[in-house]
Amino acid sequence: MSTPHVVVVMGVSGTGKTTVGPLIADALGVPYAEGDDFHPPANIAKMSAGVPLDDADRWPWLDAIGSWAHERAGLGGVVSSSALKRAYRDRLRAAAPGAVFLHLTGDRALIGRRLAERKGHFMPPALLDSQFAALENLEADEAGVAVDVSGTPQEITERAVAALCRLDKN
Repeated sequence: MSTPHVVVVMGVSGTGKTTVGPLIADALGVPYAEGDDFHPPANIAKMSAGVPLDDADRWPWLDAIGSWAHERAGLGGVVSSSALKRAYRDRLRAAAPGAVFLHLTGDRALIGRRLAERKGHFMPPALLDSQFAALENLEADEAGVAVDVSGTPQEITERAVAALCRLDKN
């Protein structure tokens, strides 16, 4: 990418945001921030108990991510955030207008298998259906690209970086 954008790696839990986000940041030569680290303890407790977050829970979390993205404007960075709804992405864009979104996509069966195999994460697989139900795909007027998550983390990273570079040329 010629311009150092802030890239928001988005998607439902289990798509690999935390795995490929740092790899993408390394490939682009920019810092990475883990979106889960911006959650207040109450959000972690709620999700750990199997209770989906509501919008009131998400706004402060999104604002914290947006603040980080704003600070990285013009410098570049990669941050993970589910950013499942257009309203959430709009809020992030309001804080960091140049942000671009990388939507990691995959079918329900693949993502479910990955979640079932994941150890030590606060997000239980039982919440996956609520995430898919809330998911609003990127719209044509949103700066971003979608990348399929089948394959190895390196393959996904290569597809993602190539897609981001194509986006930058348009």
